[in-house]
Order: sequence, then structure tokens, then C-alpha cells
Amino acid sequence: MFRNLQAEQARQGMTNQQVADSIGINRVTYENKKKTGRFTVRECYKLCKLFETNFEYLFETDEQTA
Repeated sequence: MFRNLQAEQARQGMTNQQVADSIGINRVTYENKKKTGRFTVRECYKLCKLFETNFEYLFETDEQTA
């Protein structure tokens, strides 16, 4: 759903488990949230900080780029 989130994770060489640990949730929950897009505000903030990028870029959807 969020290709830039996936790209940044790959660029950093991080596994889903590592990202989940960094934002304080379990791996399965993180994987489900990547599919559904249902991150909390706090999780979004932590992900932006982790990947050193802004919200608009990290959570851009395919619909927004079309």
C-alpha cells in the first residue's frame, strides 16, 4: 500500500521485525498495518523519525501519484 515505506525499509536493510521493534509493536501487527494503512499517529511519527523523512513522502499512496 505504501511503496515509499517499503522502499525506505529496504534501503535501510531492515526486516519487518526490526521496524516493528523500533516502533513498539509486534511483527504481525506491523505487516497487517502495512497492508491496511491503519497506523496510529504515534506509529506514523516513529516511522518518519526512524526513516528520517516526512509524512507526505513516507505514506504516499498509489492513488496520490496517479
